[in-house]
Amino acid sequence: MIPTPTISAVNELNAALAGGATLVAAAFALSTFDRWHRRGQPHELAWTVAMTLFTIGSGALWWAEATGWSMFAFRVFFLAGAVLNVAWLALGTIYLLANKNIADQLRRALVVLSAFSAGVIAVAPTKRDIIAGEFPAARELFGVLPRVMAAVGSGVPALVIIFGALWSTWRVIRSKTPNLKSAIQRKVIAPRRLAFGNVFVALGTLVLSASGTLAGRLGKDRAFAITLLVGLCILFVGFLVASNATRSQKELPADN
Repeated sequence: MIPTPTISAVNELNAALAGGATLVAAAFALSTFDRWHRRGQPHELAWTVAMTLFTIGSGALWWAEATGWSMFAFRVFFLAGAVLNVAWLALGTIYLLANKNIADQLRRALVVLSAFSAGVIAVAPTKRDIIAGEFPAARELFGVLPRVMAAVGSGVPALVIIFGALWSTWRVIRSKTPNLKSAIQRKVIAPRRLAFGNVFVALGTLVLSASGTLAGRLGKDRAFAITLLVGLCILFVGFLVASNATRSQKELPADN
């Protein structure tokens, strides 16, 4: 007969999964930062911010699973992992596909909204204390505003990322540029690689959005840890596959 895992063993596994997600997110952030430092592309800076937020959110989950949840850890996890990270990831998609002036205006607005969100989450009153051993739920701790911010901040940007990735793939399949003419123009040098990379980006975003479905089957802690780790890995693969599939006009040889 297989012994039932103890609570400490379960927590150790959850902490290991969250730790793995933190390391993947950190590696992703360093990769995008290095590319932004070398090439100066605004979408890579947006991805760097997004992956840094994923690192912070995953790190808060890692810390909480290893030592127990506190209100501070939950606020950090909620802000970085539920309110802000996907929005900055979506800004990278907008920079790639849309007009740069529009994307710049959205970036300024997102900076203001990020600061506002940080202030709201930092001082938001709570309905009760966190019970030892539970995975905190925002609906049980926070009022309406923080929960609305999380729903809008993650749901709408996720749709932008998925639609943008699939739309870009469809344009590549039709032998067109993957973005609008008003955007920063990119020359596709590996269409299949770009298409596969975009599909992985869309799939990774879907996985990161699936924690609610998995929570009922695996437990909330395990669901978030697994979806973070798997979703970030898929996103990272998509980035690595697609990152060298295009060249901007600045990177093309002069005779092109």
